[in-house]
Amino acid sequence: MLILLLGTHLYFTFRLGFIQKWTFRGIRLSFAKPKDGSGGVSPFAALATALAATIGAGNIIGISTAIAIGGPGAVFWCWITGVLGIATCYGECLLSLLHQKKSSQGGYVGGPMYVLRDVLRKPGLACLFAVAAVLASLGVGSSVQAQSISNAITRHLPVSPSLIGLVAMVLAGFVILGGIRQISKICTFFVPFMSLFYLVGCFWLLVLNRAFLADAVSLIFRSAFSSRSLVGGMAGTAVLLGIRIGISRGLFTNEAGLGSFPMAAASSKSDSPAAQSLITMTGPFWDTVVLCAVTGLVIISSILKNPGAYENVSMDSLCFVAFGQLPFLGEEMLSLSLVLFSFATILGWCYYGECGVRFLAGERGMKTYQLLYLIFIYLGAVMSLDLVWGLSDLLNALMALPNLICLWLLRKEVIAKTRSAGLMGKRR
Repeated sequence: MLILLLGTHLYFTFRLGFIQKWTFRGIRLSFAKPKDGSGGVSPFAALATALAATIGAGNIIGISTAIAIGGPGAVFWCWITGVLGIATCYGECLLSLLHQKKSSQGGYVGGPMYVLRDVLRKPGLACLFAVAAVLASLGVGSSVQAQSISNAITRHLPVSPSLIGLVAMVLAGFVILGGIRQISKICTFFVPFMSLFYLVGCFWLLVLNRAFLADAVSLIFRSAFSSRSLVGGMAGTAVLLGIRIGISRGLFTNEAGLGSFPMAAASSKSDSPAAQSLITMTGPFWDTVVLCAVTGLVIISSILKNPGAYENVSMDSLCFVAFGQLPFLGEEMLSLSLVLFSFATILGWCYYGECGVRFLAGERGMKTYQLLYLIFIYLGAVMSLDLVWGLSDLLNALMALPNLICLWLLRKEVIAKTRSAGLMGKRR
């Protein structure tokens, strides 16, 4: 999967003339409003829904683990992967927008499964993608995130996991039962708020560690191409391990190529599929290039400032140690960020699962799925989920493979539509 995803990222980066150069145009376009009567959600709401599912514990715990295993150079490779993933995200979203459909509810639906079935005439792969999306939503999107919420809260408060599960289930139910419009409406407010809340803590730490920032940046770049050990208790790692871990974290944190972003993008109706794709491709930018990079800088600058605090610390606790250096309530602030990130992921992944159910069974299966999804939220808060964690990468792979096949088979259409939209140079 690392080879397939990274290879796809590189191919579309070069064949689309480094489409990443339009990232800031995509950010500007994301604030445009849809035309009255379009029937779709706003471009920003579609992006917020995708980001809700993407921004999660991986931006915090995943980077912490990557640094512990792969050294500071892993942050560089994670960042590079996020930059390259923007091109794949653009391509997969463009295909789904070009072939989106009007739903029976008056909105719009789309995604790799519709392109595979209706354009490529591959119903088997389409069903595989849809089934994998449903299963992944119940595991990665629902139960695993509920467990993260439970762990973050019980770290500081003597609260029963059953109570946490019930509250999370009820709160999510109020949003989920309202459908995509309600989910996107909540995510439009929730995603910017939770991201800013977390970034405030990060930038506060960067100010406190400002004397070590230059050294942290230098260390990240130097360690990306050489062996480096940070502090006692963390094993020094070879450059290849840092590359593998950094790329792995980047690929599965930003979800570019997984096929999830296109489902959210297709819920928005735009006169220009290319323009909407520019908006949605900013997702990997915000997720990996900004949030993951800032998290990495916070951890590494904090280690350089106070290396003794990190000796014999568990791999997933580096960020907690860093936030513990804030003057007050640092770890509590980080735990609250984890709760917010995980809850947002629950909302976003529910929509992805709904897309899979709608494709497989139509609207008649929706209420049953939503009820099952809420039950899995409760179960995730109270049960051990080692098996689900172990299956998460497999479920992601079962989504990514059909999506990548679709993207490669229709690569000429992606390139042609991008060129006709004026986003590439003329053919020589």
